[in-house]
Amino acid sequence: MHRFLVAAALLILPTAALAAAPARPAKLGQCVACHGEDGRSRIAGTPHLAGQDETYLVNALTAYRQGRRQAVPMNTIANTLQPRDIAALARWYAQQRAPGSRP
Repeated sequence: MHRFLVAAALLILPTAALAAAPARPAKLGQCVACHGEDGRSRIAGTPHLAGQDETYLVNALTAYRQGRRQAVPMNTIANTLQPRDIAALARWYAQQRAPGSRP
């Protein structure tokens, strides 16, 4: 009976809930001081990244890297990132639980 309930629960879960958590990005350390490892900033005026849309984060980091968006610390850090680093960081922060959201 227990196996049946587990199987039934898996059938009704959204596909996203079954997706594996992303691997910790190699360049995450560059973001942690300001945005936190979990994407919840502890610094006033620094945005939370947890739960942000992945495409938005890719576009924002790419814009900082290309100089189309200006903020000296972000431009400096983004210039050290390759597109694969940007994708990994965006995926990581998009998968984190946003502040105020329920588990």
